[in-house]
Amino acid sequence: MRDKIIVWLDSNLMQFSMCYYLQKEIDADFFAIIDVTDKTRTFFEKQNLVNFKKIWFYHDNTLPIKNPDLDYLLSFEKKYDIQLWKLAINDRIFHDFNDFHNFSKNEILSILENECKFFESVLTEVQPNYVIMHEPYQHQDELFFELSKSKKIPTLAFFFSTLGYKCEISQNVHYADDISNMKKKVDHRNFDELRKYYDSLNLSNKIKKANIDPFGNKTNILTAAIDYIFKTKNNNTKTHYSYFGHSKIKAILNAISNSIKTKRRWEYLDKHLTKNINLNKKFIYFPLHIEQERSTLIATPFYTNDIEFIKNIAKSIPIDHLLYVKEHPAQLTRHWRDKKIYQAISNIPNVIMVHPFESSIDMIKNCSMVITKSGTAALEASFYEKPAITCADFDYVLLPSVERLEKIEDLPKLISSSLKKKIDFKTLDEYVTFKNENTFEFNGTEFDINSVKKFFHGGRLADVTITENKMKEFLSENEVKLELFAKEYAKKIKFFKKK
Repeated sequence: MRDKIIVWLDSNLMQFSMCYYLQKEIDADFFAIIDVTDKTRTFFEKQNLVNFKKIWFYHDNTLPIKNPDLDYLLSFEKKYDIQLWKLAINDRIFHDFNDFHNFSKNEILSILENECKFFESVLTEVQPNYVIMHEPYQHQDELFFELSKSKKIPTLAFFFSTLGYKCEISQNVHYADDISNMKKKVDHRNFDELRKYYDSLNLSNKIKKANIDPFGNKTNILTAAIDYIFKTKNNNTKTHYSYFGHSKIKAILNAISNSIKTKRRWEYLDKHLTKNINLNKKFIYFPLHIEQERSTLIATPFYTNDIEFIKNIAKSIPIDHLLYVKEHPAQLTRHWRDKKIYQAISNIPNVIMVHPFESSIDMIKNCSMVITKSGTAALEASFYEKPAITCADFDYVLLPSVERLEKIEDLPKLISSSLKKKIDFKTLDEYVTFKNENTFEFNGTEFDINSVKKFFHGGRLADVTITENKMKEFLSENEVKLELFAKEYAKKIKFFKKK
C-alpha cells in the first residue's frame, strides 16, 4: 500500500520546492495543509508541479469567530497533552507583538477551537504515515506538529543545524533522532583541533547575512509598495485573522513608523551600549536572542521576559563576577528593542549592556561561563572549554559541559556547580562526529534570500501572485540542492520504515 504523507506548506517555499523532487524519489500519496495569503493561494489552487491528492487552506478553517466550546478545548488538552494557552499567549499574532489588532480572549479561544477540530479532522481522514514540516515558528504549525506527534505519526521536521550551513531532519526540533546512541571513539580530536574545525565553519557569516539594512533595497520597497497599494485588494483582512486591522493606510503608516523607530533606537543603543568591552574582568556571558522568534516563544515559553530573566541571573552569580549582556546584531531586523529595555538592563548594578557589534566569540573565549535561553552560544562555549546553561531541550545538553535549567530556583546552585567543571573534549568530539554524519549540506539562508528575491519583493510583501512558469524557473535554478534535500527526506522515511 502506498504511503500517505501530509505536508505543511506556507510562504516559506522550501517545503513545496522539496516536495517537487521528493515525489520523484518515493511512491506516496501527498496531501497538503496550506497557510498562505489570498493572492498566493491562486498558485496552489492551479499548480500541477506537485501532485497533491487533496489540499486544505488553513485560513478557510479558522473563522468565523464564535462562542468557544470550553469543554471541547479542555478535552483536547487532556487527550493530547497539549497546553493551548502556552501556544496562544506566546504567539506573535495573538499577543504582545501585533500592531494592528488586540485579540480578545473569546477570539483566541474560537480560533483555537476551529484549528483543533480542523487538524483532528484532517489527520482522521487521511490517516497519514508521515507528516513533513519545517521547524514550527507560529502557534498553528506548532499545534499541528504536537498533535501529529501525540497521535504517534512520524513527524519529520527540517531545521538548520547549529553546525555550519547544514540541515537536519528529526522528530524533535534541534534534537537529533538516535543522538543518545552516539558512537564512542578510540581516537579523539583535542580542543585545539576541535576549535580549528569550528572556526572553519565560519558561522559568523550567518549573522552577517541576517543583519540586513532594515530599510531594504529601495527598488524592493518601491515595487512592493506599488503592488500593495494599487494591485492588492486587501481581502486578507476578512479571510485571515492574522490580517485583522491591516488597512492599507495603517500598514503604510506602521512601516514608516517602524523605519523612524529603528533609526532612533539605533542612535540610542550605539551611543549608550558598551563598546570595547573589558575582557580581563571576571564575567558571565548572556547573549540576547532575536525577539519574536521560535527560539524564545516556543523553545523557551516560560522565559520570554528578558528583563526578569537577566535579573534572576544577576541575583545568582558570584559576587566577584559581572554579567555581560549583549544585544543580537540581527535584532536590527525587528527594529531593535525599546530603549526602556536597554535602560532597565543597564540599571541592574552588576550588569553591563554590550553593543551588538562586539564579538560574541571573544566574549565566549574570555568569560567564566555562558548562559543562554536557547541557540548556539551554549554549544560554542564547549569548543572554548567553558561551561554553559541553557533553558531549551536541544541535543547538545547531552554534553557534560552544558546544563539544562529546569526551574529558575535552581539557577544559583547550577551556576556554582558549573563554574567548577572541567570540560571534556572527548564527548564534544563524539557529538560533533555524530552531527556531521547525520546532517547534510544545505545553505538555508541562501535559499531563503533567493526565494524572497524571486517572489516576495526581497521579503517586503507576503501577499503576491506566483505563476507556475516562475516557479518552474526557481525549481530549475535550485535543482541540485533541492534534489539533495529530497533524497535526505527519502532516506529518513526509509529509516522509519526499518524501525
